Amino acid sequence: MSIKEHPPQSDLPSGETELHVPVLLEVTLRTLRPIQGESYLDLTAGYGGHAGEILKKTENFADATLVDRDEYAISRLSRFSDKGTRLIPTDFLSAALQLVEEGQKFDIVLADLGVSSPQLDQGERGFSFADDGPLDMRMDQRQEVTAATIVNTYTAQQLIDVITKYGEEPRGYASRIVSAIIAARPLTSTRQLADLVRAEYRGPWKKIHPATRTFQALRIEVNQELQQVELLLPLLPRLLNPGGRVGIISFHSLEDRLVKRYFADQAQAGYEAELMILTKKPLDGATYDVHNPRARSAKLRAAVKK
Repeated sequence: MSIKEHPPQSDLPSGETELHVPVLLEVTLRTLRPIQGESYLDLTAGYGGHAGEILKKTENFADATLVDRDEYAISRLSRFSDKGTRLIPTDFLSAALQLVEEGQKFDIVLADLGVSSPQLDQGERGFSFADDGPLDMRMDQRQEVTAATIVNTYTAQQLIDVITKYGEEPRGYASRIVSAIIAARPLTSTRQLADLVRAEYRGPWKKIHPATRTFQALRIEVNQELQQVELLLPLLPRLLNPGGRVGIISFHSLEDRLVKRYFADQAQAGYEAELMILTKKPLDGATYDVHNPRARSAKLRAAVKK
């Protein structure tokens, strides 16, 4: 399951004591090269781990905008608004559209896709089956659709499509999972669903729990994650000043494929290209963040506005 990290302990709000390191922090700083006075947009600010380190270098809190659709994250980002930073409590696509409409442009734009550690570690949010909780999975708790909505109301074919497309499960296994879901409805907890999926798995498994892909698929469907990424990408050049850099950190192949394709299209556009690619290959956690286990699936791609 894809995860973003908490910020370093020194940058945590009062009362927060956990020590976590933002994913791919050092290589992100080296690639985007923030310098004093530059403006900054973080489209998925979370707890502000990346933002805190980048703003230490730009020293330009008043010309920074932090976005997150999670109310809990926004409450933790208030330490930046106290210094003049703008906070936008919405999803990254809505924020990008709003900023484009306002004519706002930035020197650095970062989008760290995926679930944040606070969301994952709070069992009541329903993102993980490590702790039992309700089938929720909403990044924005103001929206009505939850994982329970999907599990208990989608047709069998709709569920099969979600699990095969977003979980990348073989259709035969997805069909068995869905048949078991239909028979067991209504499902209300993460533990119920995880146990059900595991029971349908044939053969041994080691590191990755059999329910991991089903949970990923439901989370993506609940939050419309891939649709958001696909619509965001063409907006990025309009959010950048000339010479401005954009970095996108993805956590699974479906996200990375969209980013890779968009950057490849830019690279092949010749004189009409708006972006120049800075990363010929993705900078991955297995190479550049080896001591952070939650970064092992992370990939950074970056580009600069011509």
